[in-house]
Amino acid sequence: MTDATIGAPPGSGSGGAGAGDPDHTVGRNDKLVILASSVGTVIEWYDFYLYGSLAAIITVQFFSGVNETTGYIFALMAFAAGFAVRPFGAIVFGRLGDLWGRKNTFLVTMLLMGLSTFVVGLLPPYAAIGIAAPIILVLMRLIQGLALGGEYGGAATYVAEHAPHGKRGFYTSFIQITATAGLVLSLAVILGVRFAVGEEAFLDWGWRIPFLVSILLLGVSLWIRLKLAESPSFKKMKAEGKGSATPLKDSFMKWPNLKLVLIALVGLTAGQAVIWYTGQFYALFFLERVLRVDATLVYVLLAIALLLASPFFIFWGWLSDKVGRKPIILAGCLLAAITYFPLFNALTEAANPRLAAAAASAPVTVYADPADCHLQFDPVGKTVFNHSCDVAKSYLAKAGVTYTNVAAPAGTLAEVRIGDQAVISSFRGDAMTPADFEAQKKTWETGLGTALSSAGYPPKADSALVNKPLVVLILFILGFYVTMVYGPIAAALVEMFPTNIRYTSMSLPYHIGNGWFGGFLPTTAFAMVAATGNIYYGLWYPIVVALATVVLGFLLVKEGKDVDLNA
Repeated sequence: MTDATIGAPPGSGSGGAGAGDPDHTVGRNDKLVILASSVGTVIEWYDFYLYGSLAAIITVQFFSGVNETTGYIFALMAFAAGFAVRPFGAIVFGRLGDLWGRKNTFLVTMLLMGLSTFVVGLLPPYAAIGIAAPIILVLMRLIQGLALGGEYGGAATYVAEHAPHGKRGFYTSFIQITATAGLVLSLAVILGVRFAVGEEAFLDWGWRIPFLVSILLLGVSLWIRLKLAESPSFKKMKAEGKGSATPLKDSFMKWPNLKLVLIALVGLTAGQAVIWYTGQFYALFFLERVLRVDATLVYVLLAIALLLASPFFIFWGWLSDKVGRKPIILAGCLLAAITYFPLFNALTEAANPRLAAAAASAPVTVYADPADCHLQFDPVGKTVFNHSCDVAKSYLAKAGVTYTNVAAPAGTLAEVRIGDQAVISSFRGDAMTPADFEAQKKTWETGLGTALSSAGYPPKADSALVNKPLVVLILFILGFYVTMVYGPIAAALVEMFPTNIRYTSMSLPYHIGNGWFGGFLPTTAFAMVAATGNIYYGLWYPIVVALATVVLGFLLVKEGKDVDLNA
């Protein structure tokens, strides 16, 4: 198989040959183009998602020098750091892609992604090298984010520019399925290693194996992608001398195109992003961290649900060629926004019924002076939250217990009220020595834990009581929304911009939407939950963003399914 075979120029039987022929069928070379692009993207998402799937373990390994709540938020922030730099990767590699070509650019991005993931697998923990461990970890995350910022635009543009007229949504939907496939692959490898080495060994050193395995996957994907040639649209543009010498300036310094970039962001990708990350990552965090379901069981149930939902990426991509991209994406945003609260309530009932029953029969209230309560996130990681309100809220957040806040008169000692069964007074630790505070805190938390247990609050979900079919169904519905908004998005973005600046222009709104609006969702939602005590409060973030996209997308986005990419 040679470059002349895959991605051959018009007239040779490639996908580019039939770009203007509505009767063009999916030939062998088209399938190879889709496969080569998709396999590489699956592996890049695998690398990226390993971190999110192992966030709880990474908290212990690399952030053990801070308190537990801060450490977990730090771990989520390090996860989000990879998303934060994705727009910058889109700018850097998007420019290279429009100047240098689609193929060469996403070969570079894949190499950066694979090597940075491999380094994480070798990185010593905080206990061994101190603060250097989280610093190097975040650096690797930043490299991953830069690489992924250039990867997606290249793969989506490359496939779209091979697709025949009337099939762009269908062709690019195979790129869209790669994100979920990468997540499922990462979960499968994690589960396989867990079962092979045992839970204790996995927590100690086995978690490194999925990161180290990525070097083998990198080799395979590079070998496949080296067989690709440049896309027909890019070669045609170059042959006709129509390329842009300044793609960044033409994309973002000229109002007609900048306006399209902004419309793509607020009218498509922002809502798509929050639906995607809520349906996959926040659902995972919610089950494992808030509802305290066994991590292995969570991975299995989520993987099953995602596998069941995955074919709908292809379905919605195909349907978008018939009815348009815009109505499907906006409908998915609207459905998700309307149903998130009932779905996550049902998820609590199904995954941890004892917790749901206890919250209903013995609701917890923190009765405290508001001045005694502080936001328990310390950027330095060394602050001791020892006021009576902070002591109470810290334990409840750690235990995954929902509570409401009731303001008490100034100077009042905080109390935890468990229905009408118990009132547990907190204590003032701010006047104690550190040793006395830790001893008193341990004693007090034991007493509160006993009181919560007596009221029916479980320390963790009982796996035997988890309604597994119902959990899978709810996760499937969340994943189904993901397929609606994500399946047609690549075609929608590619169709908005001309060939000479397409890679640059479509990459930035995609990665601002997915990197910032989506990537910061777990951190933001978890912080909202920790601040309010309401385990569902974080859902307001994706709901508000999704509804904004529905309104702005309806008013501003023009349908592009019939656009000629070579025009």
